Amino acid sequence: MVSLVAWFSLLPMILAGLYGGAIADRFDRRAVALSASTVAWASTVVLATIVWLGAEQVWMFYVITTVNAVAATIASATRQAITPRLLPKEQLPKAAALLGISAGIMVTVGPGIAGVLVARAGYAWTYTVDVILFFAGFFGLWTLPRIRPEGERPTTGGFRSVVDGLAHLRRAPNVRMSFIVDIIAMTFGQPMVLFPAVGAIVIGGGSVTAGILLASFAVGGILSSLGSGRVTGLRWQGLAIRNAIVSYGLAILGFGVVLAVTELGGHAVQSMDFGDANRWALALAALCLAVAGGSDNISAIFRQSILQAAVPDHLRGRTQGVFTVVVTGGPRLGQMFAGTLATLTATWVPSVVGGALVVVLVIASVARVSSFRHYDALDPRP
Repeated sequence: MVSLVAWFSLLPMILAGLYGGAIADRFDRRAVALSASTVAWASTVVLATIVWLGAEQVWMFYVITTVNAVAATIASATRQAITPRLLPKEQLPKAAALLGISAGIMVTVGPGIAGVLVARAGYAWTYTVDVILFFAGFFGLWTLPRIRPEGERPTTGGFRSVVDGLAHLRRAPNVRMSFIVDIIAMTFGQPMVLFPAVGAIVIGGGSVTAGILLASFAVGGILSSLGSGRVTGLRWQGLAIRNAIVSYGLAILGFGVVLAVTELGGHAVQSMDFGDANRWALALAALCLAVAGGSDNISAIFRQSILQAAVPDHLRGRTQGVFTVVVTGGPRLGQMFAGTLATLTATWVPSVVGGALVVVLVIASVARVSSFRHYDALDPRP
């Protein structure tokens, strides 16, 4: 059932990423981002209103969250296409590092605050606070000037424009490889869906353990961004991406080894009480995930930098749309891989096998594309 939900929720975001990017390459990007953000905000308003009225229905939540996801996907792709028009190329990695900090805070601080609000004030007030805070994003977009795509803009919309954007990837080996290595990492190195099971039958501690493991990954991303001053100045960004993803694969492999030793060594704890959790196993697992989160963030910094610096402006929206599809769809493929393999074998197997596959496949893939290995930030080429 979880796998089916992952597939169905993936389709709206794929369409939104592809067509939203095409829209961003045809019209004023400030207007596109504002329009998409307005729709996302309006969906949150509707959600809050429904809860206040006590008219909640399951189908309503599916519809509203789908609309919100579609609008947010379009807004995200458009905002990333705007960034290179506001900053010089040498500043793009630093901007991507700041994005990593904000993403990490959203994953760690956001759910925590929401949980406290729900417990103290209820869902209606929680959604209302979300509606109010949404205005901060509007303020940033309102202050921007009109940003029309430069160069040859698509004269037609719809499917043809999307196809033209995808065709560019065939002529852009470096951009294409940045997508491929990310898909490899996300497909085979995403054990997050197994955290509840780890907390229940391996390390113990239930939802608290699962929360610590998830937060460890996000904290690693935040720390890597905070300490990325020297890293963001690297010229050979293709090699930096390869090394970061290999480190990611090794960290996921290490996480799997911790689970294997705990489970096969007779140290597994089957308890939902955090007081019974295997603290040593939890500490080692959290450390591995923090390293994985940091490595993933470093990879994301340079992958985003390549997209923003090397892709012509009139294609940035569509390329960012594909990027958005990769980063949202890849983890869902990973969830299905990890969930299916764990069901057929054991909880630790997906991380061990997947981590090893990430290392081997990324090294082999990058070895075949010399332009990616020699990608120079001072001479960005798609």
